[in-house]
Amino acid sequence: MNTTIAAAFYHFATLPDFAEKRAPLLSLCEAHKVSGTILLAAEGVNGTIAGTPDDVRAVLDFLRADPRLAAMEHKESPARREPFHRMKVRLKREIVTLGVPEVDASTQAGTYVEPADWNALLDDPDVVLVDTRNDYEVAIGSFPGALNPATRSFSELPAWVEQHPELRGKKIAMFCTGGIRCEKSTALMRHHGFDEVYHLKGGILKYLEAVPAQENRWQGECFVFDERVSVGHGLAQGPHTLCRSCRHPLGPEERASSLYEEGIACPHCHHTLDETRRARLAERQRQVTLAEKRGQRHVGARPEDM
Repeated sequence: MNTTIAAAFYHFATLPDFAEKRAPLLSLCEAHKVSGTILLAAEGVNGTIAGTPDDVRAVLDFLRADPRLAAMEHKESPARREPFHRMKVRLKREIVTLGVPEVDASTQAGTYVEPADWNALLDDPDVVLVDTRNDYEVAIGSFPGALNPATRSFSELPAWVEQHPELRGKKIAMFCTGGIRCEKSTALMRHHGFDEVYHLKGGILKYLEAVPAQENRWQGECFVFDERVSVGHGLAQGPHTLCRSCRHPLGPEERASSLYEEGIACPHCHHTLDETRRARLAERQRQVTLAEKRGQRHVGARPEDM
């Protein structure tokens, strides 16, 4: 039986010819039956893919064959089944959308902090810790004491920085899921004149993978953007599922709520659904259930089945 792994990766690099890479990359992924999403932009590459170890590494080797991407790192974790339904290679303006064209993460990013050294930074009383992720991600886990900008999307972070001038002159440490948003966030801070800015190399995922359990400061689970929904220490798949209506991660307590309807609504969105949308979601869930009875997979399949 083949083992399925998921690999997350990104690398900031100057790729003016990024559009030319799409067709051969997509063909290779399809030939190796790899699924997931890869974003290509002039500022680099960002993706999460899944498949057998050999097939996933063949795609990574193809990317690293470009000297500009040779230093690209990736993170692997096991998956119960393929966590994606198809393969997509997309051309974008940014590999992670911040909306500030002047920010160049390849030249302006802050100081990397290895996961093994992160706890020492957390213990520094002069450091201001900032979680650069979105509100629904922070809701299921974070480092204690971290500021939560309460953003709904990464592109809201620049406005949050401008609204908090009291941060100027302080040591700032930023973190995110896999490293890409905090790398660009520190570039944003330096663009705004912040001198001492740090970020967690490899993000939360690398920290959970590399730091021994007895030294782990992380509290809760880490949201991931695939059908695993959340992971914990050692990148073991967590207990969360995803609301198919609002895409909010749901823990056991939320699924036990009277406002939870599988595939239709959860406590976060139950009150927002009109009858038309409710009926559409109910029909999709009916199709999911029928597919399960036939032993088939449906694009609306529950993340706990992945």
